[in-house]
Amino acid sequence: MKNNKILIPGIIITIVILYIASSYNHFIDLNIDFIPNSFEKHTVIFFLSIIAIYLLKKYVKYSISIPKFKTLLKPIGLGLLVSILSAMIMSITLVISSENNSPEIQIPTAHLSITQIIIFVFIYSSISEELLFRGFLLNILKPLKDKGISIFKRKISVAVIISALMFGLYHIIPFNADDTMIYITGMVIAPFLLAIIAGYYQEKYDNNVYAIIVHMAGNVVGIIGTIVMNMTP
Repeated sequence: MKNNKILIPGIIITIVILYIASSYNHFIDLNIDFIPNSFEKHTVIFFLSIIAIYLLKKYVKYSISIPKFKTLLKPIGLGLLVSILSAMIMSITLVISSENNSPEIQIPTAHLSITQIIIFVFIYSSISEELLFRGFLLNILKPLKDKGISIFKRKISVAVIISALMFGLYHIIPFNADDTMIYITGMVIAPFLLAIIAGYYQEKYDNNVYAIIVHMAGNVVGIIGTIVMNMTP
């Protein structure tokens, strides 16, 4: 129970890290064509997360190691399933938005090359975001691990739900006032579902690699779709 006192400060620290990261490119620009703006944001998230984990190591028992491949199959499969569901959700929201004569929605990764998408979206963003949301935040929320709900005979803790909700809300940040509420809702739901899976396996194995792998798998269909879109004249 003594660790309960760090719950609120841990959530606040996470929000502060996200705020600093989202504001970073307003005062520093690398001016390198190959590096997208998201790299700066994710780099801030990456290093501030490491600092937070180190400074609060009394409360954050961070662990990362190479797991047995066999144990990765189910997390990868569920991540791919969520990726397909996410693509369906986003397709539906885009169709509804277009039927309502809403302003054209800009996909953040639409201007990136295949190489940029693989390096900065598939790999780098997955690592940096999971370091913060599952490596730091979910570990901070561990005192809530014993409370939760059962879904398909799997216990989903309150800690996983809170970190997933914050992860979903975080994905509103890249969008602007022209985006429809339906589209924004879709952008929260899809990451939320992915984060539930990532958090579940993070808690099960106490290994940040599982969350990162789930995150990468969850991006696969969206990344393929973006690549196909970019290749279409």
